[in-house]
Amino acid sequence: MKTAVINIKVEDRLKKDAQRVAKELGFSLSSLINSQLRQVIKTRTITVEAKPLELTDYAKKMLKEAREDIKKGFVSPTFDNAEDAIAWLDDPKRKYVNQLR
Repeated sequence: MKTAVINIKVEDRLKKDAQRVAKELGFSLSSLINSQLRQVIKTRTITVEAKPLELTDYAKKMLKEAREDIKKGFVSPTFDNAEDAIAWLDDPKRKYVNQLR
């Protein structure tokens, strides 16, 4: 069987993780890639497993803060024009924004 070389760029960690998994399964990384390429040719489909993304600790913190701000009324509504936005900002009932001035 004649072989060809394919050069691709992948993240170093991705390559190392893939090599580790391939080895655990008793395969080389090349044999797994060859198998996937054969599958694409045979089925003319690419199967991608999508799973929910896990939020980082920072994103979780920001989401929590945003929810707290919404409860406190620190979030502005949307406006159709600048005049309405200015009137909302100048409203004395909105003590939080007025505290910032």
